[in-house]
Parts: sequence; structure tokens; C-alpha cells
Amino acid sequence: MITIDKLCYSSKLRYVNTGEKFAFAVITLLLCVISRSIAVAFIVLAVTGILTVWKGRIPLFRYVRYMMVPLVFLILSTLAILFHISREPMDCFAIPIGSWYITSSWHSVYYSLQLILTALASVSCLYFLSFNTPVPDILEILHRLHCPKILIELMMLIYRFIFVLMSTASAITTSQHSRLGNRNYKTSLKSFSSMASVLLLRSFKRANALYDAMESRCYDGTIHVLNETSKPQKKHILWIISFETFLFLYILWKGFFL
Repeated sequence: MITIDKLCYSSKLRYVNTGEKFAFAVITLLLCVISRSIAVAFIVLAVTGILTVWKGRIPLFRYVRYMMVPLVFLILSTLAILFHISREPMDCFAIPIGSWYITSSWHSVYYSLQLILTALASVSCLYFLSFNTPVPDILEILHRLHCPKILIELMMLIYRFIFVLMSTASAITTSQHSRLGNRNYKTSLKSFSSMASVLLLRSFKRANALYDAMESRCYDGTIHVLNETSKPQKKHILWIISFETFLFLYILWKGFFL
């Protein structure tokens, strides 16, 4: 199983109503993106982190490790916004290189920080949902929201084939290691290219076999999956409404008075 899949099935929030978790994650993400506020981003990061680690019992080091992936990407992406090459120095800092300057303004620094925190807070909302909710439950919510069936079917099949391809790739890699197929850089590249080509062919064969198996079981265009459902709790709904109302009012207050 994928690590995220293991974490969501072992989460203490696993049996909380999926609709509550989905509504909290999506509404919070939308408010965070709309506001683009550093304060809102800090609040969302703190709340989703506490819920995921403290309530969901997701190990802190794993949560931080997964958060570092988008953080590194965001830092590298915002370098172009932060640094400028100009003949005129700006008000934040300026490093002279001949007649030119590697420079930046306080506005660029603030905008970069705002962009990083907003994106990171949005990712934390999605992590809250994915760390505490199995994929079949998310697909069930999408079905209730009348998401097109073809999209749900494709998501279900892609989700299934991730495990199939990972298992096949792992078996091929183990076989290559046992034959010293990775003893140096040259053989590693050759082994990887061979593994990729074999994996492509086997994925087509597995897809055809899966479709034949579904057809033999009277597949009518819909994959039926049993889901464990739990009733929504009033206290959770009240907490969600209170938190989203607080964020919304803060955004309005900041927009009108600041």
C-alpha cells in the first residue's frame, strides 16, 4: 500500500463522517485562496496541522516530511518573483555585479511570502482530507455531489492501477537487483529503461485483463463499491460552521477596514 493510504486507514478521524471532512477541507481551501492573506494562511496551517497530527494521530515527522515536498517546490518557484536583475537597486537589498544589481523590493518579499504561505495552507487542507479519508469514501462523496460518472470511474480505475503498477515495478526491480542490474550508473540506466518498457507492456495486458474480467461480471458502466458510512455529528457541524464563519468574517473585516 502507498504510505498515504496506510495513514488514512489508521487515522483516528477515519470514521468521522466523510461529508464533514470534505466540506471542511474544500471550504477552508477556497477561503484561503480567495483571501490570499498571510494571517489566514497561518490560521489554516495551524488548524489543519493540529487536526491531522493531534486528532488524527498522524505521526508528526511524516506530516512535516510531506509538507516539505511542496514547500521546497514553492521556494524554488518563487525565486523568480523574489530576485530581480536591474541597473537600479531596490529598497530591500542589492548585490552589485558590475553595472547591474541582483536586487529585490519589500513588496516582492511580501508577495513571495504571501504566495508560499497561501499555497502551503491550501496543500495542508488537501493533506487533511487525504490523510484522514480513504479514496473510496472521497469518490462516494463526489458521487453524491453528482460528479460525472465517467470521472469517478476513471479515478477509481487509476487508483486501482497505481497499486498494480507499483507491485509490478517492485517485482521487476527486485529481480534486477538480484542479478546485479544496478551495480553502476550505466547498468542502472539500462535496467531502468528495461523496467519502464516492460512495465508499459504489462500495464496494457493488465488493463485488458481487468476489462475482460469486468465484462464477464456484467459490467454496466458503473463500479459498485461498498463504503463504510458514519452519521454526521452536530458538534462537528457546529465547529465547522463556526470556524468557516470566523474565517469569512475576518476576510471581510480585513477587506473593508485594512
